Amino acid sequence: MDGAFLESALEAFSGYAAVDELYEGRYGVLAAVDNRPYKRRRYEVLDHDPSHDDIEAFLGRLKRAVAERALALKGITTDGSALSPEPIRKVFGEVPHQICPFHVIKALTKGVLKALAKARERLATSTPKLQRGRASSKDKKARRLARKSTSMQQKIRDLFQERFLCVKRRLSGSERTQLVHITRGLPHLRKLRDIMDHIDTLFDRRCRTQTALGKLKKLRDWVNRFTWIGETFKKVFAPT
Repeated sequence: MDGAFLESALEAFSGYAAVDELYEGRYGVLAAVDNRPYKRRRYEVLDHDPSHDDIEAFLGRLKRAVAERALALKGITTDGSALSPEPIRKVFGEVPHQICPFHVIKALTKGVLKALAKARERLATSTPKLQRGRASSKDKKARRLARKSTSMQQKIRDLFQERFLCVKRRLSGSERTQLVHITRGLPHLRKLRDIMDHIDTLFDRRCRTQTALGKLKKLRDWVNRFTWIGETFKKVFAPT
């Protein structure tokens, strides 16, 4: 990066940086952005995917540039990549490190949609197997199984077509009614929606740090009670 550009970029540095790695074909880009005015402070283009060594060297140059101007890094934000924590500890020590909330919500949303996909798979495997042809009007058992099969197939279609109702941030009255309808008999899916509501509320509200940490602790305790969730909400328990 040009020295004059870096000098002008750091003269109003807030002390909080957002560091991210980007991928474009066979190239990789490391960038550090001031997390308050959203101005780029440093970047580097690589001809390969970034590694721990690349990120450590990049952060080392950022630290020297900040120290030479008698500035200090007060906090750092990343996308939660496994590449970041170790280099950050080596270069900046115990500087506060947090994950970008947008990446957290993205990971949680993917987890909920994956849980919905597994629910559809379980419904598909439990759908009654029918014999070929139309069930006889005198065979009550076969007709009952046919009705059950049709109902379950319709529920599987509804869960796929309306899957985003479980992760959408705000639902209208009609959408909530529709969600209740398609999750009838599947209370665990309604519980996923309740947890997503609490997570969105946690990110939406602005409050004191201790108040937010208290709400996060309650959310973690609640999620812990639902062992069937598995890896879906593992981001809730991330130390950052």
